[in-house]
Amino acid sequence: MRSYSNWQWHMDEVFVKINGDTHYLWRAVDHEGEVLESYVTKRRDRKAALKFLRKSMKRYGSPEVIVTDKLRSYGAAMKDIGNVTKQETGRWLNNRAENSHLPFRRRERAMLRFRQMRCLQKFAAVHSSVHNHFNQERHLYSRDNFKLNRTAALSEWRQLCSG
Repeated sequence: MRSYSNWQWHMDEVFVKINGDTHYLWRAVDHEGEVLESYVTKRRDRKAALKFLRKSMKRYGSPEVIVTDKLRSYGAAMKDIGNVTKQETGRWLNNRAENSHLPFRRRERAMLRFRQMRCLQKFAAVHSSVHNHFNQERHLYSRDNFKLNRTAALSEWRQLCSG
């Protein structure tokens, strides 16, 4: 578990259609833009938000700040856990989570939608791990370091796919 002084999560949910039924893909993104957790539910209520929060906190620990949109399910779930003081909501605060949906939507269009909830859950989990693996912060690296990191990531990815 990484522990930074400014460690914060951005949480958001996205509407996804599966065979004409609306489902919700809940996502947690850290302050660097890496997708931490994704979870698919049929409802968007306190119970679903609570399950998602507990699942991600069990895996990654408790963050210092949780940035959400103004969905009341988050506030109710935070009240149950006892994290109300850690929650922040604001007009443009959650843009990091909103922008993390864009590559997912692009892949969803390419796949011509999803047919099953299990397929969506599996795709979201694999897509986020692959995106995190190859999402290098280009503005922090020189071109040479970027190329070295990219070739290392590609070789590791080829080993994973072959074995």
